[in-house]
Formats: sequence, structure tokens, C-alpha cells
Amino acid sequence: MFQYEFMRYAFLASTFIAITCGVVGVYVVARSYAFLAHTLSEIGFAGAAFAVFIGIAPLWGMLLFTLLGAISVGELSMHSDQKESSISAISALFIGLGVLFLAISGSNSRYATNILFGSIIGVDRQGVTQLVILSVIVLLMILLLQRSLNFDSFDHIGAAAHGIHTGFVGIVFLVAMAMSVAIGAQIVGSLLVFILLTLPSSTARYIGKTIPAMIGWSIGFALIGVWVGLYLGFITNWPVTFFIATIEVVIYLVAYMVHVIKHR
Repeated sequence: MFQYEFMRYAFLASTFIAITCGVVGVYVVARSYAFLAHTLSEIGFAGAAFAVFIGIAPLWGMLLFTLLGAISVGELSMHSDQKESSISAISALFIGLGVLFLAISGSNSRYATNILFGSIIGVDRQGVTQLVILSVIVLLMILLLQRSLNFDSFDHIGAAAHGIHTGFVGIVFLVAMAMSVAIGAQIVGSLLVFILLTLPSSTARYIGKTIPAMIGWSIGFALIGVWVGLYLGFITNWPVTFFIATIEVVIYLVAYMVHVIKHR
């Protein structure tokens, strides 16, 4: 399998994607941003389609749209009384824009499928380098802000009472989450990138008793999903995203059932 260059690139890229999404995902779940992560994945689709329309790499269009979307939608979700309805409206708008950009760019349905569901053969050396650099940037952002982010994510009222600039922490995290969406979508696609941002970390909460433990378990589950998914996709020629999604769901359900049985 590793004799093929595209598989080596795919495994390297997916490893950094899994680590990034595993770390960021713990805070996504803690801050109840799962719905926002799903919305950003749809905004990312519009960004990728826009990039195709103007003739640049989909990653950069997705990064631009998710960064703008994270800040605007994040602010909306914090200040609107009907945030679910507002975010749903924005999500619908960007899905429509994505379809429009693909239509007027003349791209075929296969290209649209790659944007929505990812493609392991579309990651080249340059793409891997870009993903690794972006992943390192996201991880450094989380590391530099980790103490305040931990406090704000798991005890927001206490963080505010202790003088932590929760607004600044929130904005920085939204930027990190937007970058994670753009990064993760390169393997699993814009439509299902929220899987890597929510399921491994949700599973980790049933097992880890501390924040470092949850982060470790979350990274581990994300790595299992992408590594096994890539392998199964290679030997079957079935969509990698299908395997990643199925693996993460199965792991989550097993952890959930064990949790329920233990607490009966």
C-alpha cells in the first residue's frame, strides 16, 4: 500500500488532520459548538466551490470562508436569541452559494463529490506541506491559549469571574476551529468534517477523567478512524469517508453502551 506515493501522502496528511481535529474537538464539544462545526463545514463547501470558480486551490477558498464564517456565525450564536434558526438560515444560504459556484464554474459532478466527501488521491506533496503547516499553527494556537481555553470551555462563569478575557479566548478558538474544518475537509470532505471534530471527542468524554486524558483519547480515536478508514478504502476502493464515519460511530456507540451499563 505504501508503495504508492498518494497513499503515503494521504496517511501523512490524515495523521496531522486527526491530531488537529482530536485536540480542537475536545473544546468543540465542551463549548457545545457541534452545531456550529456542522455549519462551518457547509460554509467550507461554498468556499471550496468559490475557489474552483476563481481558479485557486479549494483549500484556500475553504479557509477564507470558514474564517469569516466562524467569526460572524460565532458572534451571532452568542448574541442572538434564536441562534439555531439564524445559523440554519446562514447554512442554507452557503449551501446554495456552493451549488451556484460549482454550476457557473462548469465543474463536473465528480469534482463536486470530491469537495463534499474528500479524496485520498487528491493530496500531493504541496498539499501535504500546506496541511502540516496549518495543523501546526492550529496546535500552537491551542497550546499558547490552553490554560485560559480550558477554564473558559469547562467553567465559563468561573473564567469570567477570575478576569479571563473570555471574548478574546472565544474568538481565537473560533479561528482555530475554522482552520480545523478547512484542514479536515481535505480528507473527509466538507460535508462530513464535523465527524472528526465531534465524535472522537464525544467518545473521549466517556473515558477520560481529565482534560489531557480526553485530548489523548480523542486523538487516538481520530487516528484509528482515519488510518483504518484509509486502509479499508484502499483495499476495497470504497469511499474512505464511509469507513471513517462508520468507525467513529461504532466506537462512540460502544463507549456509550459501556458508560450506560456501568452507571446502571
